[in-house]
Amino acid sequence: MTNDNLAISVRDLTKKFGSFTAVDHISFDVRKGEIYGFLGANGAGKTTAMRMLCGLSYPTSGTGSVAGFDITSEGETIKRHIGYMSQKFSLYGTLTVAQNLRLFATIYGMDNVAVKASMARAMHRFDMDGMADKPVNDIPVGWRQKLAFAAATIHNPEIVFLDEPTGGVDPVTRRKFWEFIYEASSEGMTVFVTTHYLDEAEYCNRVSIMVDGHIAALDTPDALKKKYHVPTMDEVFRIVAKDAKRAE
Repeated sequence: MTNDNLAISVRDLTKKFGSFTAVDHISFDVRKGEIYGFLGANGAGKTTAMRMLCGLSYPTSGTGSVAGFDITSEGETIKRHIGYMSQKFSLYGTLTVAQNLRLFATIYGMDNVAVKASMARAMHRFDMDGMADKPVNDIPVGWRQKLAFAAATIHNPEIVFLDEPTGGVDPVTRRKFWEFIYEASSEGMTVFVTTHYLDEAEYCNRVSIMVDGHIAALDTPDALKKKYHVPTMDEVFRIVAKDAKRAE
């Protein structure tokens, strides 16, 4: 596979905090347009790894690129080419739906014409027509989740990082959210997602499982289930992570 086909590529990526090695020489590639699941128990190192990929932290050693930019020297540039959605949604509750979208579009550097067009497209795409003037604090959690995804992708980034995006929502809303993920992927956007719901790992093109700072398994869900002779990703995870020593 050539680098032109890769959205993310890292080799021997390592992050140390004093004598503690949070991420220990991990290597993997993510293809453009792929839905890549990044799994691991609390303390496994996945959040630290994601922060390095998002340009929020620099590695102690190793190399890598995100959207074609060097993670060791071009973190600020990377931030302009990605979207990010955290588990806590990162929305401003006292602002309206429209004000949140406008704010994020401006943060991502869009001009006024592009902001207006992107906001209209996002409102329609996520079925939020008629909600523009509602304060975020007054809309249900499921709608906030959709709004957060809309805000993270309003600038049509090459890659979107989703950090446990479906935490705390009901199963129906989770399934609907994954429809948005599939649609984004089908349009060429790369989706890098962490989740504690192991059934959601089944929806990913490929999955890696981190254990104690290492990538202990990486393949398609079907291949991993076949390798470990189990019918679900939940059982794969239990086998791979059973000897984990870390806990947050």
